[in-house]
Amino acid sequence: GTLVHQARDGVRAARTAPIPADLSPVLRQALAAGGAGELYAHQAQAIEAAWRGPTITTTGTASGKSLCYLVPTAEVLLGDPRARALYLAPTKALAQDQARRIHELGLKGLRPAIYDGDTPKDQRTRIRREANIVLTNPDMLHVGVLPNHAAWNEFMANLAVVVIDEAHVY
Repeated sequence: GTLVHQARDGVRAARTAPIPADLSPVLRQALAAGGAGELYAHQAQAIEAAWRGPTITTTGTASGKSLCYLVPTAEVLLGDPRARALYLAPTKALAQDQARRIHELGLKGLRPAIYDGDTPKDQRTRIRREANIVLTNPDMLHVGVLPNHAAWNEFMANLAVVVIDEAHVY
């Protein structure tokens, strides 16, 4: 391809927005306890867009994309104990990083689990039954989940949120 334009913007002040007032109090408290007394404007916009339908968020590295999907996902899961979420990451390290971020929120209603080729077989049934956020990769989705759809029936029947992280494609 041909580069047709290149630009470099200088440093600018962060634009912030309040945490949405209509979030559950427990989620608002968890965000505040984690140091997020307010959001970046793009995070607030992405969260609002997520309530309207499928949303694509693209920003630079270390810009807070995780909260863009994590806040709406947590709100759905905290509001409905039967709801489930599926997070597809292109790498094992990214899934582990996202699981760590979910745990750092300290919300008892969020039960993340990594389901990949290294997940011991004796844990897979428990994950399907108990986790409400399953973090996996496209390969495992095609080899471990879809061919075993009968075992995943309850999880898939309650699937409310799907997050596909393509921002870290290698």
